[in-house]
Amino acid sequence: MEAEAPPPGGGIRAGDDLRPSRRQAGVADVRRYGQPPGLKDRRNEEHWAGRLYMRSLSPYFSWLALRLGFSPNQLTYLMMLSGVAAGAVVSLPVAVGAQVWTALGGAVLIQLYLLLDCIDGEVARYLRQTSVAGVFLDRIGHYLSEVALLAGLGFAAQGGWSNGGYVELGLLAALGAALIKAETDNVVVARAKSGLTADPTGGDRALRPRSTRIALARQAASMLKLHRIIGAVELSLLILAAAALDTVLGADTPVFLRGLTVAVAAVALLQTLLHLVSILASRRLK
Repeated sequence: MEAEAPPPGGGIRAGDDLRPSRRQAGVADVRRYGQPPGLKDRRNEEHWAGRLYMRSLSPYFSWLALRLGFSPNQLTYLMMLSGVAAGAVVSLPVAVGAQVWTALGGAVLIQLYLLLDCIDGEVARYLRQTSVAGVFLDRIGHYLSEVALLAGLGFAAQGGWSNGGYVELGLLAALGAALIKAETDNVVVARAKSGLTADPTGGDRALRPRSTRIALARQAASMLKLHRIIGAVELSLLILAAAALDTVLGADTPVFLRGLTVAVAAVALLQTLLHLVSILASRRLK
């Protein structure tokens, strides 16, 4: 389809919507057109850190990205890069007392990853350039970032770039995190291949397991929020806290980082199984 000619002044027209061009946009314009009403209320999609502070900061950086001419997909690629870089920085082979600095670097990069995750969507909505490819790249970015950070934690707990049990636990946790996301995404794939709509009818009721026992177990797991420790933002902060405790303790081995690695591997394995059972026991595949 041929693109509509831009209106006088370089604005972006869509029906009765006339917004300033990307180089004339202000922060208020980004908030108006890049953050639609209800964006922060999407609790299943919007991260708590986004609701708490990042969505308040991101319009300033989205405005800058618009001024500099970045496309939404370019911003998504930068998001991927920052997430993978966080895992690489955390894994750097340094002395136990210096791991707090690599952990801090990883945490800062994950905050940048979260910021870019907000910016790419805001810029896409402002420019009306949302696309299936953009959604795909965004999902791949989340996969890569969580896997990289969990693998990086395994190497940090091992104490260097060498094989060992903690590296294997980190990789096991990374596999679990990827499988959990794959389980969620494959619900949509299975429904599409069966000729069904992406979202099941019934709203939130369709997400609930039909078995009362499984529903109670799912509710208990949700209340404990254990699944959050394998999320990139939460995990980066936990790695920083563990590395700081190891530095204060002054031990020869990263005791707290190793304990964290065991914990995330156990949670990832448990969550992979619980999430699979929850999906099969719900109406999402009906």
